[in-house]
Amino acid sequence: MPEYTVLTVLAVVVVIALELAWLRTGIFRSAQYWGAMAIVFFFQCLVDGWLTKLSDPIVLYSPAQFSGIRFPWDIPIEDFGFGFAMVTGTMLGWLRLGSKEARDDA
Repeated sequence: MPEYTVLTVLAVVVVIALELAWLRTGIFRSAQYWGAMAIVFFFQCLVDGWLTKLSDPIVLYSPAQFSGIRFPWDIPIEDFGFGFAMVTGTMLGWLRLGSKEARDDA
């Protein structure tokens, strides 16, 4: 399996497992989280679609390193998993550190 695909799937699984098994912030039950993710994915489609469009690409991917599935507008599907893992992981870090600081202040 291509390296970018494997690493993306691994990152998504790790982030979800961190939340469900350890952090338990409840982020996946939050409407604010899903609203933020909708905004992120909207702008990701615009920017990523422009950067990776096959008619005039700015960013090139090695065909051996990803699945080759592109949707929509020629965006490699792995980019969405990477974006999900990066943004969700960052939010989880903020929530975890924020709650720890609140506990330390109490």
